[in-house]
Amino acid sequence: MAPDDDWKSGLALALRQRFPSLHKDFRHHCHQQNPKPGSAWLWQGVDQGGRHWRIACLLTQEPPAHQGGHPGKAHTEYVNQSLHALKQMLEKEKVKSVALPRLACGVGGLDWKHVEPLIQAQLGGLKIPVLVYAKYVANVAAKEPQASAAK
Repeated sequence: MAPDDDWKSGLALALRQRFPSLHKDFRHHCHQQNPKPGSAWLWQGVDQGGRHWRIACLLTQEPPAHQGGHPGKAHTEYVNQSLHALKQMLEKEKVKSVALPRLACGVGGLDWKHVEPLIQAQLGGLKIPVLVYAKYVANVAAKEPQASAAK
């Protein structure tokens, strides 16, 4: 995800469709705070069924060059920085588990072999379950291995 991203495809599009207020709040955050790649933003909201959600947006890509444009490519340093920010959020908020997609490996253009070790390094030592979706499939829960500090 990038600052000022329009969330037009993949998991971002699914989130935009399921949680319209998430996308609206993200756009507001971007316009008010001008976040930089390598940061993270936490949204808390309620879905149509009354279930509470916390969704972290990790800014791993360069922002679009213009309004409505495509975000730039992701960089491993942004992934690492945003994962570090996520780790701090998880600890501060006392989150009990976290699920991640293959960060920055779709539209972001990074290779999983460069991203996976960053997730291991930043989140592997947490004392909570860290699930990584190898492949995003709408409305399907992950049955993936947990990240760990040691392989």
